[in-house]
Amino acid sequence: MTKPNGTAAPASAPANAQAPASAERAPRMLFEKVPLSTKLVVIIFVLLFTGTGTITFAIRQMVSGYLIDRLDNQLQSQAQMVVNNIDKFSQQDPTNSLGMTNYFIQIRDSNNEIKILRDASGNMAAATSIPKLKYDIVSTPLLPVSGSSGNVSLGTVFTTPAYVELPDSLRSVSSDKLTNEQREVIANANASWRVAALRWVDDTNGQYGVLYIGLSMGDQMSTVQTITEYCLMVGVAIVVLGVSIGSLVVSHTLKPLKRIEKTAAKIAAGDLSQRVPAMPENTEVGSLSASLNAMLYRIESSFHEQEATTEKMKRFVSDASHELRTPLAAIHGYAELYKMQREYPGALERADEAIGHIEKSSTRMTVLVEDLLSLARLDEGRGIDLTQQVNLTSIVSDATEDLHALDPDRVIGTGRVTLSAVLPQGAPENARKVPCLAFTAGNLPDIHLTGDTSRLRQVITNIIGNVHRYTPGDSAVQVAMGTLTASITPNTLGRMPSTDASLSRFIEAVQVAQGTQTGHDYAVVQVVDHGPGVPADKRSQVFERFYTADPSRAREKGGTGLGLSIAQSVTKAHKGLICATETPGGGLTFTIVLPLGTVSEPPADRTQPMKTKKSGWSLGKKAAAQQPQAPAQGEVVPAPAASAASSANRTAQPRQAGPGGDTSAPITPLS
Repeated sequence: MTKPNGTAAPASAPANAQAPASAERAPRMLFEKVPLSTKLVVIIFVLLFTGTGTITFAIRQMVSGYLIDRLDNQLQSQAQMVVNNIDKFSQQDPTNSLGMTNYFIQIRDSNNEIKILRDASGNMAAATSIPKLKYDIVSTPLLPVSGSSGNVSLGTVFTTPAYVELPDSLRSVSSDKLTNEQREVIANANASWRVAALRWVDDTNGQYGVLYIGLSMGDQMSTVQTITEYCLMVGVAIVVLGVSIGSLVVSHTLKPLKRIEKTAAKIAAGDLSQRVPAMPENTEVGSLSASLNAMLYRIESSFHEQEATTEKMKRFVSDASHELRTPLAAIHGYAELYKMQREYPGALERADEAIGHIEKSSTRMTVLVEDLLSLARLDEGRGIDLTQQVNLTSIVSDATEDLHALDPDRVIGTGRVTLSAVLPQGAPENARKVPCLAFTAGNLPDIHLTGDTSRLRQVITNIIGNVHRYTPGDSAVQVAMGTLTASITPNTLGRMPSTDASLSRFIEAVQVAQGTQTGHDYAVVQVVDHGPGVPADKRSQVFERFYTADPSRAREKGGTGLGLSIAQSVTKAHKGLICATETPGGGLTFTIVLPLGTVSEPPADRTQPMKTKKSGWSLGKKAAAQQPQAPAQGEVVPAPAASAASSANRTAQPRQAGPGGDTSAPITPLS
């Protein structure tokens, strides 16, 4: 391909540019494919090999330097002795080295030529003393030729190679036929020499010259070689032992990771109940195991919640379809019936009857749709105003009046909710008492809070409506209210499920607050009936949408099955708790806990009773002074004069003392 100007375009430039990048990534990818255990073992091997090699080299250099320094000192000492006795040495037989059989000595004159000496017989010989080795092997240092000083500096010690002369008996023998001793002697003979060059002066005749004295380094090199071999053997043993132990330690340390890998594989296969074995959290693997277990717990919980939500959604769609189909089918049926009978005599009366049934079905469907719309708005956080000042006592009192109007023969008792300790049902007298919310007969206390008045009225009305529909008309009902301080935040309370365990946790928080004298203030409303109740396995479902105890969903007693669902949504929107528990002796108890928006704190003076901070919408001091005093537990207090006539029949019987003479009745024992 060419450019318009005729030059070639670099079409392959991007491909060539990518080639080096791919070449750089290839070793990295290869390294990443190596297992972690192999990497760790290789690192251990490299570290041990490098460490032992460095130590061996350091020992070799240190010993070699020490031996050379020692050899140099020995040479300097012997050279000085020869210089001091140069006149006697010059008069001796050249073969006699004054007992210095291991030293090479050579005397040169002022012209750097080897001095010639005469022995007693008149024979002339070079002034050189050569050490004697076994097998007549001769080893001498390589020195400058006679008459030349070369690069040698006087007064210094230098290293020079050896010149070895083998006898004819060894020169013609191959190296593999030599004995070990012969090889060792030849190796020592080939060792370098340390030579010292000094200036000598003979005061008797005024002559001077250069003295060369040398000592073979064979012994020193043999010692260094032996130490090096020993260090290498020890180093190899350390490397082998270290790598073996390191492999075992790495394998043992990575076993939890292998277990984590197997657990992850089982989880990937669908078994979400698997957990990583617990390890001490102060270790990296233990911390990872704890984090993974926490993550797996959340994943499993989310998965189960999703399954439950999906199942609820399926059931909700099915129930909603059924609930809507029933009134629609009725409307369609009565419309068809009207069409079929309008030509017959008496059609007008039958038309009125059909229109009445159609109106009844449409009204039921309208209520159902309105309840569904309310739930949808509550789920979205709409349709509720949490800024209103609510007189909770008035709402509960009005609901009690409505229940009395619906069931004139029903005995309705009012009172206060307190925390008390009672014996569990069927337990011996010496058994440990458990804390519970107890009912104390009396007037309803005056309680105000911030919330949505109409929505809270709907909550109480729905509960009272359930009591009216699903309990006998002559069964007793207790309605109680009270304020309690608990060491639990409204946000936490609002997220708790509507179960017995949640109520037990709230009671425990009330006990903690009584000990610490601090916590959040809550209003507690309880509606206790003594009807047929709900089985324990079905009690957690009463707040589900369209739940009904009748599988046929006949709705003979009215209702859409959404009342308690709306009550739960409203309560949670107020960051409160609603739950249904079993009434001791049979029946169902609804407990509603709503935050008052105040916080109780311990008094500055511990000797004074605890004071509770009043909310801004509470009654003033003047109004509070006009209110009747709260009755003590077990005390019978007459109803106010204004309502005595209307409530005499409703409150007289519940306020009578029980078999034990106590009007306090346990409502919700702590499980």
